[in-house]
This record gives sequence, structure tokens and C-alpha cells, in this order.
Amino acid sequence: MSAIPTSSSEKVPPALVGVLALLGLSVFINYIDRANLSVAAPLLKGELGLSPAQLGILLSAFFWTYACMQIPVGWLVDRFDVKWVYAIGFFVWSAATAFTGMAHSFAMLLVIRVILGIGESVAYPSYAKIFASHFVERQRGVANSVIGAGQSLGPALGIFLGATLIAHFGWRPFFVVLGLAGILWLPPWLQWMPRTPTLGSLHMTHGPDLSEIVRHRSSWGTWIGHFCMNYPLYFLLTWLPFYLVTEQHFSTQTMARVGGATFAMSALSCLVCGRLSDRLISTGSTPTRVRNTFVVLGLTCTGLFLSGCAVAPKSGLVTLLLLAGAAMGMTSSNLFAVSQTLAGPLAAGRWMGVENFVANLAGVVAPTLTGLLLGWTGHFYWPFLITAVVTALGALQWVFVVGPVEPVAWKTQLKVMIPEAPSAIQEAAN
Repeated sequence: MSAIPTSSSEKVPPALVGVLALLGLSVFINYIDRANLSVAAPLLKGELGLSPAQLGILLSAFFWTYACMQIPVGWLVDRFDVKWVYAIGFFVWSAATAFTGMAHSFAMLLVIRVILGIGESVAYPSYAKIFASHFVERQRGVANSVIGAGQSLGPALGIFLGATLIAHFGWRPFFVVLGLAGILWLPPWLQWMPRTPTLGSLHMTHGPDLSEIVRHRSSWGTWIGHFCMNYPLYFLLTWLPFYLVTEQHFSTQTMARVGGATFAMSALSCLVCGRLSDRLISTGSTPTRVRNTFVVLGLTCTGLFLSGCAVAPKSGLVTLLLLAGAAMGMTSSNLFAVSQTLAGPLAAGRWMGVENFVANLAGVVAPTLTGLLLGWTGHFYWPFLITAVVTALGALQWVFVVGPVEPVAWKTQLKVMIPEAPSAIQEAAN
């Protein structure tokens, strides 16, 4: 099984440093491109004469295809070289971003947002495949922390830069330039990214079936736990600005600083905790103890700090939000590494495909439920408390459901590695 890397160091190999930097940049671009429509929404609404209902459809259309494509994309990155699968997806979403600036109708914008979701769906299954195939366990904390930092910095800087550029140049040039500039990412990617072993190169016609993955208890633990991590992320992404301005009466400028600082703190924490977790594993601690501790502690603290926001005075609110951002970074730097280790190179794409599908349902549930509760009560008290409860449920997944962070011995893998094994082992494989 040559697809599994081996190394005694927690440092990322020099040959992969450039690849990791490109992946961090790509997820940064990914989150700007998926959120840029919300920045331009006021101008779009007026120029194209969109109704509030049409605007709501456009803002949610991305998730229709993004979520639904996760499982088929997971199969693609396991079956074909992830280098090319990701390159094609990146080109599609960059082109969709550029064409957004040329749209002149609701129907055209809707089609473009749907295509954007298809293109961006390649991202996280590809990250999982790359990290499971080219990075060892003690390097995956840093690798995933780069992705988590880019995920947080995208919305943090996207709001500031997007609003400024649109104010100076208009929304159409903003989308065109952003999309075309993104395509410049592709040449170094095609040059630096090494080939990733596929099932064919490992002399297998297929990896573990999806039904085999679904039967593992640990898979459900990571999928539900990931949903619980995404819930506070999408809650803050969609409702934090509104909450700070309407309920806490912050100015727009103060709101932008507080919201940006919250996500910036998440990015910083993600980088620090990813590096620390890898160092602990390299000195002898088990991945189970290290990864699960970081995830459980991060989810628990996120819930505690956000629940405090429900009752905190304005003087303490900012501190609690910053601490919540730091706790989210602690979680995201290790959560993905757990799934990559469990699935291994044979199943990382499909495992993460299903996981990201389940996790992104939080992007539908969190904003919708918060809006309903806000309409019923007129306050954010219950949305904050429910978010805290969801994070607590996520922590429980890692304590009681996920289990040891060790590679799963897939039936296909066992049959290839031990074709003439003793009968007792053959029975275990069957």
C-alpha cells in the first residue's frame, strides 16, 4: 500500500510546502467566491429589480448543488487523480465567478450560482484525499490548520475588501476581476502538485463500498460531529452582522471590525493548535488522545462562550466572541485530520464527500432556524443557546461515538494485502 506516506517528522516535506500554500490560498478564494454575492446584494437587488424572495433564492442556490455533489465528487477523487479533478473544479468555479459580472437577469444569475456550487464541491473531498495520501498523521494538524485558516480569513477579509472594491469600482468589475485572477492559481498547481495514487494504480477496481463506510460507527460520529461544528460557523457567518447592528446597536464600522476580528482569531487559533497537536503526536501522544481532546475542548468552549453572548453586556460581548472564534479554530484544525486518518487513502474522498454533505446541511438549518426564532421572540437569546446545545452534542460524538483515531481496515485493503492469509484473518476480512 504505497499510497500511505511514512515519515518520522511532524514537519511538512519541502516538496509539499508549495502545494499546501496553494491549498490554503484556494480555500481562501473558495470562501470569498461563495460569499461575494451577499456583499454585492444591495446593488444587485436595485439594478436588476430583484425581489427579496428572488435574492433569497440566489443566496441559497449555491448550497443546492454544493451539498448534492459532495458524494459523487468523493467517488471521483478516489477513482481519478485528484490533481486534475481539483483543477477542473477550480476552473469551473472561477469562470462562474467571472461570468457573474456579466449577468443581466435573475435566471442567468441563478444558473451561475448553481454552476458555482458544482465547481466548489470538489474542494473538501480533494483536501481529504491529498492529506490522507501525501501527509502522515503527525503532519495533518498543520495541513488542516492551513485549510481552516483560509476558511476563516476568506469571510473575514472578503467583507472588508469586497465592500471597498465594490464601492470604488462597482459590482460587475469586482466579479470579473476576482474570477479571472483566480484562474492564475492553476499553472503553479498543475506544476507543483504530485500525482496521487488512484485505485487503478493500486491494482484495485474499487475501494470500500459506500455501504461499508456507512456501517462504521466512527463515520457517523465524524459526520454528525462535523455538522455540529459547522452550525456555529454558519450561524455567525449569516447572522452576526445583523445581531451586532440591530440588537447590540454597534455602528457598521464597529460591526465590521468585531466580525472580522472574530474570524481572524479563529484563523490564528487554527494555525497554532494545528502545529501544537502535531508536535504532541510526534513526541509520543496518540492521535486518539490529541485529536479528540482538541475537538472536544474546542466544541465545548465554543458553546460556552456563545451561550455567554446571549446574556453578556456589551462590554463583555466582544471578548466572548473572540474567545468563541479561538475555540472554533481549535476544533477545525483537528476535526478533518480525524476523518482523513480513519478513512485512509482508499476511502478519504468518499468519506469526506458524505461528511461534507451532512455538515453543510448546517448551512440550511442554522440560518433558517435562527430567522424563525428571531421572528417569534424578537431576540437572539434562544438562537445563541440552541447553538451552544448543538456544539455540546458535537462534543459528545467525539467522546462516545467516534472511537480510536486509527485507520479502518477496509475489506478491499485486507484482501489485497493478504491474499493468502490464514483462515482466521480471512474470516475477519470477510
